[in-house]
Amino acid sequence: MTTYPIPPNENERLNVLHALNLLDTPPEEVFDRITRLVARVLDVPIALVSLVDTDRQWFKSRVGLDAIETPRELAFCAHAIVQTSPMIVPDATLDERFADNALVTSNPNIRFYAGVPLRSVSGLSIGTLCAIDSKPRKLNADEINILIDLAAVISKEVQMREAMILSQATSELAKKAVETIEARFRTVFERAGVGIALVAPNGGWLRVNDALCQIVGYSQDEFVKLTFQDITHPDDLDSDLYLLRQLIDDEIDRYQLEKRYITKSGNTIWIQLIVTKQMSPQGELEYFVSIIKDIQERKEAEASLTEPRKDLENRVETRTRDLRLANEMLSSFMAQQLQSEQELRKREAELQMVLQNANDAYVCIDHNGVIRDWNQQAEQTFGWSSQEAIGRRLDEMIIPVTMREAHRAGLRHYLATGELNVLNRRMELTAVRRDGTPLPVEVLVSPLSIDGKTIFSAFLHDITERKQVEAIREHEATHDPLTGLLNRRGMFDLLSQAIARVKRTRASLALLFIDLDGFKQINDTHGHEAGDAVLREVAARLQASIRQTDTAARLGGDEFTVILENIKHGIPDANMLAQKILETLQHPIQLDSVTATISASIGISMHHPDDERSADQLVNAADSAMYTAKHAGKNQVCVHK
Repeated sequence: MTTYPIPPNENERLNVLHALNLLDTPPEEVFDRITRLVARVLDVPIALVSLVDTDRQWFKSRVGLDAIETPRELAFCAHAIVQTSPMIVPDATLDERFADNALVTSNPNIRFYAGVPLRSVSGLSIGTLCAIDSKPRKLNADEINILIDLAAVISKEVQMREAMILSQATSELAKKAVETIEARFRTVFERAGVGIALVAPNGGWLRVNDALCQIVGYSQDEFVKLTFQDITHPDDLDSDLYLLRQLIDDEIDRYQLEKRYITKSGNTIWIQLIVTKQMSPQGELEYFVSIIKDIQERKEAEASLTEPRKDLENRVETRTRDLRLANEMLSSFMAQQLQSEQELRKREAELQMVLQNANDAYVCIDHNGVIRDWNQQAEQTFGWSSQEAIGRRLDEMIIPVTMREAHRAGLRHYLATGELNVLNRRMELTAVRRDGTPLPVEVLVSPLSIDGKTIFSAFLHDITERKQVEAIREHEATHDPLTGLLNRRGMFDLLSQAIARVKRTRASLALLFIDLDGFKQINDTHGHEAGDAVLREVAARLQASIRQTDTAARLGGDEFTVILENIKHGIPDANMLAQKILETLQHPIQLDSVTATISASIGISMHHPDDERSADQLVNAADSAMYTAKHAGKNQVCVHK
């Protein structure tokens, strides 16, 4: 039974310890000097540099102790390595962890122990620097700080050796790593849903992706012959240059603005621009990284939407300002890295600069569907932190339950055949947030093969606002702005769908065509505002008269229709509703200063399951019946024969 705590990162800790090649090696003066100093300064008989192995502690340096190792189950240091601060045991006989320990009850009769963890580059505790005495005692603050400082000297020596080992390993893998990072960078650069460009200090375009070419209309070959000044709208150029100068002078580390580009065709297009700079290892400006997002649609929506929709716009702008993506992928620990390693860091920096300034969630999964990369925008979009997401299956995180099996099947099919129709093309799908709410997204997925394994890079763009704008525009296109009822287009769309349902359900349908009697006189006498008020009241009364399953529409002027679905008794039911509408409309309508009275003429046409007439024909039939009713004296109902 284990009597000592096991660090949570035990396997990783042991891997580092064994890689250092310190265990079972001859004494070294660099360590012995420290243990002698600890014994002298703290006035203790025993000082050790202890390395905690799998089932033992081995002493790299020792003063006052003959043994070269002890079992880990007896080691005070096995407890010290799990602590973040020095472990001080004033009297081991009074500590329940050690009172029965063989090193306490027998030689060397430990009473006092003080140990400070020795840490690797990554902070893993591989052992301790410790001071031991055979009598109880305490350390003052200065003595504890001395022990901490001396432990830091040993940790530094260990970290230098670790760095040399890592450097050697890195240099062997550098070429392959460069190729891998370059492939990932190329995938991100070319497949990103936003425009990305590398721009020379003089403003010339060094490299642009396809998304930017699509935004502005120039090919990549045409771009390299231009500068950003050439395509920037003259009214926006001064603001851009001012911010660029601040960036060059290190007054700011990035800037963002909305401006206009002049496209190849001569049109202007609004874009959102984010600019950062890339410096050389020597500290010189190499180029700028520009992220360009097409916001023309948003600008048009801003101009066309009414005041209540401004809240939506403000939320979009606020979220855009807050986008900061931080996902550092390489850590530099040696200034003497090989040229290939420098190139690796450069490419990784470019990749991160793109990800940090993109507007899309970026997710990378392996061939098993397990998440390997999850940027900050993904955190904001879906509500899962990167720590929570990485290592879990994508389908468990953001894919709706009903779509998970299809996702898994598609993944298996691609790995077996190399074919998947969703790759390298933009799709609109529904994802889910952490709280379970659905989220419409535009997705672009690209595969990449590394070491015979396939990974998938996905950019997911939240299109909630776009869908809302589309819904608003669709509503405006199909609804009458005065009454809120369906307009002619909306009515014909719904009527066509209702006719199709008749054939499936075998239930009858009725169409009422309503034309107001005496409406022109109201307009002529009281003005168009009064006429509009009457039309709104008529619409409200129609809505109140029909079932929830029925639909009222305004075709234009003073013409209305009502679609009645699932009519059980045919003409009698339709006629009963029409009479109800006539009675409702006859009630006086109170305007600002006068009272208006109107009536209506209503024509009815029926559609049965075996009826082959179209929506147009059904409307014409009801219209004809309405005119029959009007010619018969108005305020009447007529059914088309």
